[in-house]
Amino acid sequence: MKKNWRFVYQDNMYWGSCEPCTASVFSSLVRDAVVNWKIKIRRDVREAVQKGQSLDVFTRDSDYQKWCIQQLSRPRAGEAFAKLPTAEKLLQWVDMLKNSLPDFVFAVQEFGLVQKLDKDGHPKLDADGKPILYRRRKQENIVHLSGLFMSDYDHLPFDPRELYEKTLRPGYPWKTRLSHLTSSGEGLRLVSECIAGLGNIADQQYLQAKELGMLHVKGTTGKYVTDNSCINADKLSFCPRLEDILYIDEDKLFKY
Repeated sequence: MKKNWRFVYQDNMYWGSCEPCTASVFSSLVRDAVVNWKIKIRRDVREAVQKGQSLDVFTRDSDYQKWCIQQLSRPRAGEAFAKLPTAEKLLQWVDMLKNSLPDFVFAVQEFGLVQKLDKDGHPKLDADGKPILYRRRKQENIVHLSGLFMSDYDHLPFDPRELYEKTLRPGYPWKTRLSHLTSSGEGLRLVSECIAGLGNIADQQYLQAKELGMLHVKGTTGKYVTDNSCINADKLSFCPRLEDILYIDEDKLFKY
């Protein structure tokens, strides 16, 4: 039976089952009000801190205040948190918001079912006494790859749209299925079709970065902008806002 999805997603990076991401699921997530708020507030805070602007409007946010109370209540760590400058506290908060975004795993079409375990390693049971199963995001649980690979170029020292435009040049060999700004607004994610016979995901990413002239580019943080951790097929990609999508191939992205 032909599947109506090509890759999977999970609710956030910390837990959850990796489930099929259909076109309708993807559309709902990129339009979700909470997703949009988290990305917007992260960018607003980062910009205000970078420009030395007043942070009062952010410190009055009720979600931020609740989060601060949680951090202060932590044994030992709470004391260290209390001593941090307001700007650092806010940056930690918005990074937490980023990490709680829904995530896509573009390189994997399906993860296998495994038993959910408790903290002691015993199987968790449902109300009927049956083991609870879920699709755990682990390399060893991969059942089918999608034929896609994701590249992450973050903290670029120039407008990320300029990098996307390089993929439009005549002779660029990869077919782009999705391109969007990262949650910081300073990076670009490219989801591309693997080229048969060109090697594995790591090979394709290396050759792509070379083609785009990004192998040795350092970003605003002083680090290389190419995220080498994307060579793992189970690498997560944070959900973007609809307005941050520069290009999407709605047909090929969701089915072969």
